[in-house]
Amino acid sequence: MKTRLLIQGLFLFLVVGQLQGQTLSEKATTFLETLSEDLKSQALFALDDEERYNMNYVPLPRKGPRFHDFDELQQEAALDLLKSSLSEEGLRKTHEIRSLEKILRVIENAAHDTMPDGRPRRDPLNYHFSIFGNPEEGKPWGWRFEGHHLSLNFTASEHKLSSVTPSFFGTNPGVIKITGHKEKEVLRQETQSSFALINSLSAEQLKKAVFSKVAPPEILTTTRPKIEGFEQQGIWFKELTSDQQKQLLELVRLYVNNYEKEFADTYWSKIKKAGFDKLSFSWAGSLEPGVPNYWCIQGPVLLIEYDNTQTNANHVHTVIRDPTNDYGEDILKKHLSEDH
Repeated sequence: MKTRLLIQGLFLFLVVGQLQGQTLSEKATTFLETLSEDLKSQALFALDDEERYNMNYVPLPRKGPRFHDFDELQQEAALDLLKSSLSEEGLRKTHEIRSLEKILRVIENAAHDTMPDGRPRRDPLNYHFSIFGNPEEGKPWGWRFEGHHLSLNFTASEHKLSSVTPSFFGTNPGVIKITGHKEKEVLRQETQSSFALINSLSAEQLKKAVFSKVAPPEILTTTRPKIEGFEQQGIWFKELTSDQQKQLLELVRLYVNNYEKEFADTYWSKIKKAGFDKLSFSWAGSLEPGVPNYWCIQGPVLLIEYDNTQTNANHVHTVIRDPTNDYGEDILKKHLSEDH
């Protein structure tokens, strides 16, 4: 028995060591190779399959195998794919959002609350992996990690990330306040930085930034596959003081830096090239924490929304999108034009 466990442990060690030097495409291929034929058939979709645009962030049955389906080796390969797409901070948020499912089961007394297929509604293992296209072909492909309050959509080309949007993060509770659990706020920086910025504005600046005294009940882009006709409003970057401009850019950086460094640097350069002066900041609802509020940062290649209105303003939904490259639209157009 000890010998068998030793061999299994050595095999896992060798596989994990091999994963470290692989490209993103190779890691996706390795993940698929660990799966049984049944799990592989659940995980694989064509790049243009309509499922790729079926973004959601509520607790419902989804396609794609989940952590419950994986053995230790499969789980390691799946997590390595996730680690290779996110930064350490993005990975922390992802793991902590999953862990909030346990807190919700306590708050809602939901031990026997199940989804239509019988699985628990609140379960940190109900997060699904899907691959779109063939990572081995050298052509663009995509992958998704999704479950309650997480929808991370990636597109890759030339063995590296070319798009990470739309990306949704949510937290319920926003701040853990129940007895017996350490108070935690997964999206603390996003929340505190946005309040610091809005409360730094003068009365005249607030007239431009605040578009409603009542916050909308949800992010306005919801799960739409394409952002069209989303009116830009609020106060413009050039109307902010230099300190306020710095605060705004630091807030944007919080979102961009959720992803692996090479992509984060490339996307930041894209936002800068499009023009910081074309960014705007808008707000609705309360200027104080604990009361429903909403804000948005918008520019030519960037849209960030943050909404905290549900569950007595202790339930955050936030998303980052690139209107020019959600689901890798820009890179896919380029690929198609080169092929023809």
